Formats: sequence, C-alpha cells, structure tokens
Amino acid sequence: MDVPFTGAVFLGMSVDGFIARPDGDLSWLTAGTEGGPPDDGAGGDFGFAAFVAGVDALLMGRSTYEFLAPMAQWPYQGKPVHVLSTTLPPGADDRITVHPSLGHAVAALGAAGCRRVYVDGGRTVHTLLAAGLVGELTLSRVPVLIGAGLTPFGPLPADVLLEHERTEAFPGGMVQTTYRVRREG
Repeated sequence: MDVPFTGAVFLGMSVDGFIARPDGDLSWLTAGTEGGPPDDGAGGDFGFAAFVAGVDALLMGRSTYEFLAPMAQWPYQGKPVHVLSTTLPPGADDRITVHPSLGHAVAALGAAGCRRVYVDGGRTVHTLLAAGLVGELTLSRVPVLIGAGLTPFGPLPADVLLEHERTEAFPGGMVQTTYRVRREG
C-alpha cells in the first residue's frame, strides 16, 4: 500500500500500558486531579493542542469517535476527521468522513494531500502499526496501575523498532516520551 502520509500517535496510558479499563472506562486518567483534566503544572495540556495543530487530519476508529461525539465542544474544530467503521453510515455526522476500510481511508487522506495524520483509538493504532503506517508515537504515562484493560499494542507481523526523541516528566508524575519509528533500508 502506497502511503502518502505519516501516522502520528498521541496516547495517554497507565504505567502498565493500558489506554482504558476493559469496559472502556477512562476515569483513571483524571484520578488525583479533583475531577478536572490533568494539568502539566503550567496550566497546559502536555502539548496536545500543539500536536493537533501540527497534523493535517485525524483517523480514528468508531469506538473512539463514539466516545468523543457527545462532547459539548468538538475537540478537532477545523481538522478533517476520518473514522474507520463498517457500521456507521456515510453522512452519520457532518463533522466526520466514514470509511469502511483502511485502504479507503488511506486513499482519501492521500487524495486530500495530508502529510501528517493523527491516529487515535487502540484498535486503529494497532492496525496502522501492523501495516507500517505509523511514523511517530508520543506516549504519556499516567502514574497509575490499573491492572487490566485495553492496549493499542499486541501481536505484530514484525518488530517495530523505535528511536527515542525526547522524554519529559511533569509535576504530578506523568512521563511523556516521543519515539520515531525506525525505517530500515
């Protein structure tokens, strides 16, 4: 598959590597922050807004979309959002474009001239990693162990070699590391 863009991942996860509890619950992400969103100690968002500003579009799975859809404020104003789903009908939401397969999504993103695409959602991240479509990963480890849950990582057809770019520790204990995927050849 010809890939005209770089997939970029930005995930919050527990120290034991889970992005959600087995039932999809994310409440542990704000544990210890008195019910509010985590804070980087400077009133910021751990670089998330800058990350989103630096992408041309987003590609996510249906589950991630369904989590975000009811939010009062759509977090991706002005960015094209593409959703992989075999169950959502085209036109289900005017904020998104639905694709029945990865091949359709890749073709559409390429045709739109996208160069850097934010890849979100556990299954979608795993699918794109397995297909060799991810070029960078930013993993923010929240200082909590949840013991079991959903992970974007799992069996892959080959090792995905990573090159460390940077690591930053934040007040409150979150540690954020960014890696580039090493391309051999």
